[in-house]
Amino acid sequence: MRFTIFQESRIGKRKTNQDRIAYCYSRDALIMVLADGMGGHLHGEVASHIAVQYITQAFQREAQPKLEDPALFLSRVLSSAHHAILDYALDKNLPEAPRTTIVVCVVQEGYAHWAHAGDSRLYLLRQGRINVQTRDHSRVQLMMDQGLLDAEGAATHPGRNRIYSCLGGTHPPQIEFSRRTLLQDGDIIAICSDGVWGPVGNQGLLRGLTGTNLLEAVPKLMSEAETLAGATCDNLSMVTMCWHDDLGEAVPDSVSTQTMALHDFTTQMEAFQRTRSPVSAADLTDDEIERAISEINSAIKKFTK
Repeated sequence: MRFTIFQESRIGKRKTNQDRIAYCYSRDALIMVLADGMGGHLHGEVASHIAVQYITQAFQREAQPKLEDPALFLSRVLSSAHHAILDYALDKNLPEAPRTTIVVCVVQEGYAHWAHAGDSRLYLLRQGRINVQTRDHSRVQLMMDQGLLDAEGAATHPGRNRIYSCLGGTHPPQIEFSRRTLLQDGDIIAICSDGVWGPVGNQGLLRGLTGTNLLEAVPKLMSEAETLAGATCDNLSMVTMCWHDDLGEAVPDSVSTQTMALHDFTTQMEAFQRTRSPVSAADLTDDEIERAISEINSAIKKFTK
C-alpha cells in the first residue's frame, strides 16, 4: 500500500477534549478511527477512548497482515466497543452510560470499508468533488429528509447536536455500513468530528483538502474552523488519508508498507490531555487521568479474546 496520512485533534474552546482519533496500519491493511465523546466530567473522554483503543487493538490482533473479512470485523468490533462502554458504566454505577459517536474506515486490497454511528462524518473526495458523504444520525438530518428543514436552518437549529445513534447510552446503536468501495489514485478519505465540518461546511472542507499536501492542508483547515466557530468552538478532530497508486510516481511524505514485516504495525493514537489554562475545578488531575486509563484498560480487557 502507498498513502499519505495525517491526523490532528484540538480542544477548541472547551474545558476538555472528548474527541479521540487513531490510525494504524500493517503491511496490507489500514484502519482509521474517530470518536466524539458525550457525557459529564471525564465520562465522554472515557467512552470515546474505550471505543478507539478497543477497535485499534482488535485490528492489531487480527490484521496479520490483513483482515479476513473487513465488513465482519467492523460489525463485531463496534458491537464489542459499545458493550465495553456499558460495562464501564455498570462498574462505575453511573445512572446512564456515557456515549460517543464513531467512524471507522478499513482500507485493504485497494478497497475502503467503513461504518459509523452519530454525526461525525466520513468524506470520500475524488477529482475535486465529494464522491461520498456519510449521513448524520441526527434529529436535524431526519427533519431535512422529511422536507421540514433546509441546510441553512439545520446549521442554527437548537437540536442540531442531538443524535439518535451512538456507542454507549441507553439504546443499541444503529450502525450504518458502507459498500466495499474501490479507491482510485488521488482519492482522499477525510474523517472528522462536527467541530470541523460544522463551521467550514462541505465546500470549505472540499476547498481546503483538494490539490494540496495533507500535512499542510489539515492544520490550515482546522485553524479556519476554529476561527469561524469563535468563542463557541467545539473540540475538533480529523484523520485524513490520500491514496496513491503503487505504480505511480513517488509522492513526498507518503507511506509505503511494501517493506514492512508481516506482523509489524505503525500506530498513532491521541492520549488523554491536560485541559485548557487557566486551571479550573473542571480540569482533570493527573490522578484522575491515571485512574481513567486503568478503568479503560479493565473495561477493554473483558471484551478481548
